[in-house]
Amino acid sequence: MDTGSIAWMLTATMLVLFMTPGLAFFYGGLARGRNVVSTLMYSFISMGVAIIVWALWGFSLAFADPNPDSSGSFIGSLDHLMLSGVGLLDPSDGSFIGLDSNGLLFATFQMTFAIITPALITGAFVERFKFTTYIIFLVLWISLVYAPICHWVWGGGWIGGLDFDGSGALDFAGGTVVHINAAIAAVAAAALVGKRRFAGVEPHNIPFVLLGAAILWIGWLGFNAGSQLASDHIAVSAFFVTNLAAATAAVTWAILSYIHTGRISAVGVATGVIAGLVAITPAAGFVGGAGALAIGLGAGIICHYAVHFEILHKVGIDDSLEVFAVHGLAGIWGALATGIFAWEILGNNSGGLVDGNAGHLLANLIAVIATIAYSGVASLIILFVLDRIPGLGLRVSEHEEGVGLDIMEHGEHAYVADGADNPTASMVG
Repeated sequence: MDTGSIAWMLTATMLVLFMTPGLAFFYGGLARGRNVVSTLMYSFISMGVAIIVWALWGFSLAFADPNPDSSGSFIGSLDHLMLSGVGLLDPSDGSFIGLDSNGLLFATFQMTFAIITPALITGAFVERFKFTTYIIFLVLWISLVYAPICHWVWGGGWIGGLDFDGSGALDFAGGTVVHINAAIAAVAAAALVGKRRFAGVEPHNIPFVLLGAAILWIGWLGFNAGSQLASDHIAVSAFFVTNLAAATAAVTWAILSYIHTGRISAVGVATGVIAGLVAITPAAGFVGGAGALAIGLGAGIICHYAVHFEILHKVGIDDSLEVFAVHGLAGIWGALATGIFAWEILGNNSGGLVDGNAGHLLANLIAVIATIAYSGVASLIILFVLDRIPGLGLRVSEHEEGVGLDIMEHGEHAYVADGADNPTASMVG
């Protein structure tokens, strides 16, 4: 890579890493005041655990192709265990990783995706999930769910090898790998851990929510534009359409909020931003402005009504912070919309359904179904086993949930002057 592209990729990597603290603030603001430290820590511990797992074996499972002369593998090999052989530069034939001429840079960039993906799941079970169990879950989920799906799509696996008359699956920055994957795992976690005993509390800190959404928006520009792995015209286009889709979804949410309530919700607009960012993620390098507008509009409408009608809550699943309604549905819409609006000139592909080609849409539909099925089943199995291990389990006790996880799990308060939302104020003086 030229020095300009290396500088851009290092910047993009820092931006994506910055997204995880942004997610922590976004989720933390939506939680109760007595659980904000716990909610923040789910994301922060992911930064520690995921980096170690990724360096030891996660990257190898995702990107060490066991069949370099063919596509269709389920999971990578252990050839790059502990990043063995992943040096500053690949061999001159470029076959080392197959995606980038700078192996260590690519591994580091992808590491930031492995950090934030499991952190997204936590929004479904905040205020009631054991922190120690979550650490074990992180290790298992990255290894057994994230790495295989990442390999399927980006590492030489079977989804990346789908071919319908020259048209295959398109996932520029992680619609299936990150967002659908995390959202389905979130549904599994929320279903197994059960409903909150003390539901119905408003977000305790809306400035946190807006701050988190702003950090995520800024970081997402590295997430999407950086996925081009170069500083070129595709990265510029991805940067632009990411902003356009996010803005469109946010304004769409604001309009719908006003129609239904006569007010424009700050939390709603922030959530609309996230929905638009999620939806454009798989399409960022493949669509132009018109496609981005359509994707952002669709995300704003779909996700607004999914949250408005509480679709999972109606079937008895307490997805606390609406992970499925935002990341799941926007991810599915974005993946399918990529197959519809892909622009031949931009993405160096055969164009989408609007150009008369259904191949990409069909391949992406298969990718969506496969991701939902595998992530759902594998996540359920992992969580079920963890819940049955004596002394472990998924859920804190009723007393701990009532007191709040900040003091019970971490021995700390988020705020010095605690209010009525924290029943432990008298306990800790």
